[in-house]
Amino acid sequence: MKRQNAQSSLWSWYDMCDALGLPQNDGPNVGGISFDSRQIQSGDLFVALPGDPGPRFNVALRSDRDGHDFVEDAIRHGAVGALIHKPVDSNIPTLQVEDTIDGLWNLARYRRSQLSCPVVAVTGSSGKTTLKSFLSQALSAFATEGSFNNYIGLPLSIAVSPLDAGAVVYEIGTNHEGEIAPLSELAQPNVAVVLNVLPVHIGYFSNIDALTIEKFSICLGLTEDGTLVCSKKLSTSEYAPSNVKTVTFGFEETATLQVKHVLDSCYSFSVNENQVEASVPGGGKHRAETLAATAAVLEVLNLPVSNLQQVSGSLPKGRGDTHVVNGVRIIDESYNANPTSMQAALQGLLDLPLTGNRVAVLGQMNELGDGGVEYHTALASLVGRADVVFCVGELMLHLYKKLGSVREKYFFESVDQNLLGELTELVTPGDAVLIKGSHSYFWEANFVDRFIAEIRNKLA
Repeated sequence: MKRQNAQSSLWSWYDMCDALGLPQNDGPNVGGISFDSRQIQSGDLFVALPGDPGPRFNVALRSDRDGHDFVEDAIRHGAVGALIHKPVDSNIPTLQVEDTIDGLWNLARYRRSQLSCPVVAVTGSSGKTTLKSFLSQALSAFATEGSFNNYIGLPLSIAVSPLDAGAVVYEIGTNHEGEIAPLSELAQPNVAVVLNVLPVHIGYFSNIDALTIEKFSICLGLTEDGTLVCSKKLSTSEYAPSNVKTVTFGFEETATLQVKHVLDSCYSFSVNENQVEASVPGGGKHRAETLAATAAVLEVLNLPVSNLQQVSGSLPKGRGDTHVVNGVRIIDESYNANPTSMQAALQGLLDLPLTGNRVAVLGQMNELGDGGVEYHTALASLVGRADVVFCVGELMLHLYKKLGSVREKYFFESVDQNLLGELTELVTPGDAVLIKGSHSYFWEANFVDRFIAEIRNKLA
């Protein structure tokens, strides 16, 4: 990962030696850091990470692959140095430590100590990456693309933060208890944002209260003069910290930063005597609250709320970005899904003024714990207002069986070529197609890009 608009080196070799507690030795300056040899660019440092981090970190997949086996590939792609924890044969300088994960965290700690700009850390069950995108524009801040929010992604994001940044924004995620606090303590944010708490990744938590406690643990890393930003509803939770300065946002009149709907995707945002109207990218109440959280951070940092008007209409890929291809409107919500975001996306589909059909292509929602079946069937009344529905995945079968009023409905066990072919054959110009499901469904299958290509070919 390379710093944006680099005018100089990201790290000097001497600083990396200091950060890692190694004796000073000669080596090149580096312009970026990556743990994926395929993404290495000329001038980067390659970090050779283990495929299995051991019991200290929770991971979805443990692998016997080892980054040390890909050092030569990284060199071929332009790596000028490597962070390793066991000897390798290479013709580039190396930084050998006891553990490369610890080494990456130490690089992050060192870089965080060098930053003098405001640091904002965001967490929440849904919308974190969108909020990070909004904040990076409104604050003119550095932020990495995508969801770099776990035990590898966050330290990497910090390590590649440019020293001359005016502000930085980091994303912190969790799906197990005890993950957020150490990440926040690494980031040491001046502002911590808890966007929402929803039944997402709740499978490893005993209940929603435990998940709420986990989200609020982001405050454990706040600097001494730090501020918590959260929704007005969350601020009244018994689990909200009482010893932290808090700024709230929401549609409630008592919120510090109040948001009101004006017309279509236009909302007003007001705090004290300051008020501004801004268009919400992608529209919808849930994204208006995300933009309100952005406005609240502006208020905390004594920046004009009018900076909201710098937020462009584009959304991060897979999180509501829209494509119009040969008359077919494709709404890409394929990155992930939870009951609340699914309802919001469906309502957005239903609210669209259309000449054609409303087509909902819905993938299973994962990690919902014991409530999985109930969360899926609860969508029936909303989904039933669509013209055509595709249900994909075992849990979506429960929803499929409960749909009676839909003109056309289809069920597929998985995302496959048959699904793509059926959907492509069905749609015509004037239709709107919502594609939404958990990450392991449409996103990992690159389904939206494939569908766009098929529509181009069909209607060309």
